[in-house]
Amino acid sequence: MVHVERQITVQHPLAEVVRYLADFSHAVDWDPGTQECERIGEGPLAEGAQWHNVSEFRGRRTELQYRLVTLTDDHVVFEGKNKTATSRDDLSMRADGEHTVVTYRATIRFHGLARLADPFLRREFERLGDEITVSMPAAIGGQAA
Repeated sequence: MVHVERQITVQHPLAEVVRYLADFSHAVDWDPGTQECERIGEGPLAEGAQWHNVSEFRGRRTELQYRLVTLTDDHVVFEGKNKTATSRDDLSMRADGEHTVVTYRATIRFHGLARLADPFLRREFERLGDEITVSMPAAIGGQAA
């Protein structure tokens, strides 16, 4: 299992940040590994909503189906699965004056033989976590409102 955690401050009110991050289609803007992310189905954005995500990791393309498992006024959790891994993106937010502090936690559990690569991939996921501290505020700044 790989776990990455970062705290990110964005210059937007809490409600705007939650609304933006709750639509996982926006991961294409803030997640450096995401190449495509499209919602499956229609209707209001609510727990149970799903997305088809295409990511590139170490030169390899991988597809996961993500589901919104938690959506509250200050917490959003997505879980993505394929035959190789289960990925969980946990975003907790709190207001800090006019700003919002986002605590981003990503946990990746590899399945089967892929678990053997876990120690070798940790550093790459840490690098992606560092990139999110730049890409997420830029994406939210450009699109939240």
